[in-house]
Amino acid sequence: MTSRLAVAAGASAAIIVGASVPVTGMLQDYPLLTGQAMRYTLSGLVLLAWTYARGQRPAPPKLADVPALLALVAFGMLGFTAVVLYSQRYAEPGFVAAMLGGTPIVLALASRQRSRTTVVGAGIVALGVVVLSGGGAWRGPGLVLAALALCGEAAFTLFAVGVVRRLGGVSVATWACFIAGGVGAVLGTFVGGWQVPTPREVLALVVLAIVLTAVAFGLWYFAVGRLGADRAGVLIGLMPISGLVVSVSLGAQDFKLLALAGAAVVAVGCVVGLSSGRVRPRAGTVEPVPAR
Repeated sequence: MTSRLAVAAGASAAIIVGASVPVTGMLQDYPLLTGQAMRYTLSGLVLLAWTYARGQRPAPPKLADVPALLALVAFGMLGFTAVVLYSQRYAEPGFVAAMLGGTPIVLALASRQRSRTTVVGAGIVALGVVVLSGGGAWRGPGLVLAALALCGEAAFTLFAVGVVRRLGGVSVATWACFIAGGVGAVLGTFVGGWQVPTPREVLALVVLAIVLTAVAFGLWYFAVGRLGADRAGVLIGLMPISGLVVSVSLGAQDFKLLALAGAAVVAVGCVVGLSSGRVRPRAGTVEPVPAR
């Protein structure tokens, strides 16, 4: 039951992130850092309210946790959002989401407790992503920017593994959001500045803050805490599928049968990668956040 819940949480988080790529594109003309400062601050407040509503408090990080949290914010949050946003100037949203789907192989190879089954599953997922990427196009630096987004997505999990085990998923997500909000506000004041968002941009910021960040972060770190980075990582292959579905639905790109074949391969890889059956011991405050 625990394993199924963790898989469901990780799958939901991956689907949300993939589907949010076009929404992130709605902020193309808004100052990057101050926009993210507002988004992450709101996300932190939502997570904090959720924690207190359950009669709990976020576990405070120790000094040894600070470097991992700062790296998580720099590479997996602010840096990741920047390259995802700028990559869409040179690549279709579906292609960016497809590149993000290559993260499982990185996480599987980086895990110290990886199993052969998980690595094979991650490889199948990566193959499916290659097939699926035929559903999107890129030009100029689009490929490099999308590849940097993949690195940022991997960093978001790898830097968090240790602190999630010590503090719990919701606590890590809460502190990371507040740190990102503060850093983004300070840097954004000097780079990009502040401006009043349009109604469209307000909608994008709120959706990203509540759905993509507050809910997906909690769900994802819950899955990582229970399954480990390698097994949870294969679920990232679901990102390009949801990204493609949303992109096609919005008319951002055309649907191709090749993409359907790639999605099927990704699904097989997820099943194989999760079949090793390992479940991490329950961490003190790792709890799932209700579905966004």
